[in-house]
Amino acid sequence: MATTADYGLGEFTYPRGWFMIGTSADATTTPLAVRYFGQDMVLYRGQSGRVFLVEAYCPHMGTHLARNTTSYVVTDGKHVEGDNIRCPYHAWRFGPDGRCNEIPYSPAPIPKAACLKSWSVIERAGCLWVWHDTEGGEPDYELPAFDHAGAAHWVNWNVACLGELACHPQEIIDNICDKGHLEPVHGSIDLVLFDNVFDGHVVRQILTAGHKTLAGSGAEPMTNDTWYTGPGILQSTMVGEYPSLMLITHTPVDDGLVKVWYGLAVKVAAAEPGEADVAAARGYEEAGRLAFAQDFEIWAHKRPCLQPLAVPGDGPFGKVRIWYRQFFNPRARAGEFHARVNGVVTTRGTQRDPWGKVA
Repeated sequence: MATTADYGLGEFTYPRGWFMIGTSADATTTPLAVRYFGQDMVLYRGQSGRVFLVEAYCPHMGTHLARNTTSYVVTDGKHVEGDNIRCPYHAWRFGPDGRCNEIPYSPAPIPKAACLKSWSVIERAGCLWVWHDTEGGEPDYELPAFDHAGAAHWVNWNVACLGELACHPQEIIDNICDKGHLEPVHGSIDLVLFDNVFDGHVVRQILTAGHKTLAGSGAEPMTNDTWYTGPGILQSTMVGEYPSLMLITHTPVDDGLVKVWYGLAVKVAAAEPGEADVAAARGYEEAGRLAFAQDFEIWAHKRPCLQPLAVPGDGPFGKVRIWYRQFFNPRARAGEFHARVNGVVTTRGTQRDPWGKVA
């Protein structure tokens, strides 16, 4: 398993950015053990309905706050009180800010060190999002709005966790520029154009092509606009009878191990989608999942590609890897990487940009 250091990405093991940590359904008043960015954490929903994420181990004696089913703290229903969480060992209670606010058996002042690290969670479009930054800074770009969620004509995605993938996220990010795999893996044919657009913390792929089975040779090509907002959130719009918006997210669990989610929202004719609309949307969502599974299978079984043996027509792997480095280095250096990649890169070998075309 290759690590961030093996790819030479920068000073930090984990990238800076917005990341998904679960779906709304994952957060309940029963604390859940999760692990991201090399840290054990606990996810829970307070009785106010808000969602909280705190480090897993009580500073008192190191007890895991979620991995218990037999303590009377748990069986008496005191594990989560209001928006607080109690340790199942000695019942120390911690507020949503991570600070201990009650030690039930001691009259002494609460030690200042009795504090859990906490992360702010945003619940949006049926998903839970956190900002991760090794430097501890506030977000330097916005979480996407996902404006389709709850909007007229849209069947919202049913985001599914596809599990953990034992590969470094660099291998996943590479896909945004990988023109060469589109036909052998995904069945894209009759490519009209393939562009990448680099713009600060966003990188796009604009593809116009046919498809072996979805359209067939000679059919009207489809255009997909696919983009990363930061290092962990990919969206893709697709046009056709049912316009759709795909979501694929990946979040580091450990260095070289990621957790992956997938969902697809579909726009239908009816302002208020009916049962038939929802059924059709779920069929599209499953078809998209199967297409993504084609990539997933490749990543699960390949060796690390620390240095691509690139040839003309592959796509701008070098620029994508430079773009990705901005998230593994101090944010003060981000402009250096933007200056090296910002702009449009066209990969030849398409109808609009054939090999004989003069640049």
